[in-house]
Amino acid sequence: MTEQIPSGDNSLLTATLSTRKIGWFEKFVGPENYRILLGLLKTPASIIGLSLIMIYVLIGLLAPVIAPPVKPDKDPYMIPRDGFSADPKPMGTEWRRNKPPVPFWYTPLTGKEEWVHLMGTSEGQYDIFYYVIWGVRTAFYTGLLVTVATLILGVIYGSISAYYGGWVDNLMMRLIEVLMILPSLLAALILAAVLTPRIGKSLIPVMTALIAFGWMGYARIIRGDILSVKERDYIMAARVVGVKDSRILFRHIIPNAIFPTLVLASLAIGDVVLGFAALSFLGIGTETGYADWGQVLSFARNWITALDQYWYIVVWPGLALVFFVMGWNLLGDALRDVLDPRMRGRS
Repeated sequence: MTEQIPSGDNSLLTATLSTRKIGWFEKFVGPENYRILLGLLKTPASIIGLSLIMIYVLIGLLAPVIAPPVKPDKDPYMIPRDGFSADPKPMGTEWRRNKPPVPFWYTPLTGKEEWVHLMGTSEGQYDIFYYVIWGVRTAFYTGLLVTVATLILGVIYGSISAYYGGWVDNLMMRLIEVLMILPSLLAALILAAVLTPRIGKSLIPVMTALIAFGWMGYARIIRGDILSVKERDYIMAARVVGVKDSRILFRHIIPNAIFPTLVLASLAIGDVVLGFAALSFLGIGTETGYADWGQVLSFARNWITALDQYWYIVVWPGLALVFFVMGWNLLGDALRDVLDPRMRGRS
């Protein structure tokens, strides 16, 4: 019996079963990840968010070039101060004491030789421009590290609770409910205040406090998703053939349930930076003069009644904080829309 080869006009078949060429990048990242990346590049919110984040990344990487430290051999995160006067100096005031080296871009851009306080000085004569530029690195360091640490803790805790269920799940969830009764920022403030005298003023006490009270939300969300995923047929089949619980959990369940938690993590980076700035504003955290947006904002507390004259103390670090948080929030909202089309257009 000979094989019959289809003949005639197959245009209808071609139109019905259209083919799409798959590029090397899609093969490399996988079809699902490629769809997510393509969706982010087509969403206006994500484009704006990614643009803001990339601007901050460039500023952070080029901080030693944009704002050269006074003494490169010492901690560059310590902001240079032009004296010890309490009254802030306006923008454009020339440096008098502890003058940093003039960056290469300054003279061609401004036509001046003298290095000035571009954004003025704060109380205590700390240069605000240096606070804004070097504070970008502090924001990335604290925001990313705290978010990653809380995400890992929450995912592990919630996964174990959901996978084993029963009394294990009840006990672990009741513990979370007890911890979530406490206002997270107030609890972090108390813990950071307790740790600071023992560890010393640095990033560690505040970051430890934010991590200690920031993982519960991830645990609750991943738990709900795992309760659904673990009942699927391929999970039941893996249990039947004797696959270890740890392999089932970390190789099959978590990768299929973690996307909503990742969306929450992308939104939480901005919240972490805001929380860190709030604790610094209250005087908990780094030592005086460290590159931290919350700390420079705290210097404006004594000048609230005269902000019409000293507005630059609040505006420049405030704008840096607002746009940083806005970038991550826009990216997180766009990622949520790409992963869950039902949420498109909702806030």
